Amino acid sequence: MDKIPILKMGQYLLVTVQVDLYDRLALGLESDLVNMIRKHSSRGVLIDISAVNIVDSFMGRILGNIAQMSKILDAHTVVVGMQPAVAITLIELGLPMTGVHTALNVEKGMDLLREQLLAQEPLTPEEDDDYQ
Repeated sequence: MDKIPILKMGQYLLVTVQVDLYDRLALGLESDLVNMIRKHSSRGVLIDISAVNIVDSFMGRILGNIAQMSKILDAHTVVVGMQPAVAITLIELGLPMTGVHTALNVEKGMDLLREQLLAQEPLTPEEDDDYQ
């Protein structure tokens, strides 16, 4: 696999990582995601890592970088589906996940993104038609 697919859902981007990320693939995802946020003026990014079983310090930094870059581009980031072993590894590595919000699954992650956006500024019904 050369690229991780990024789906546009209204004002959100959805990334479902179905493979363990190696360095080049992770860097490509980071770059592609930032470009998609800018291109579509996306307000939120949801990254589903439920299929990821192994994470290293590089991957942890990539997730943190994505969240920070997204924030600079006025988009919120939520990571969902983290396996317990992945969460333990991130803590043991001492990686700060600054700006990365988490949720148990995609549905709760979308709810969290929506809450964050509504707290920032209420959306008109036309802007929020992607979530109905």
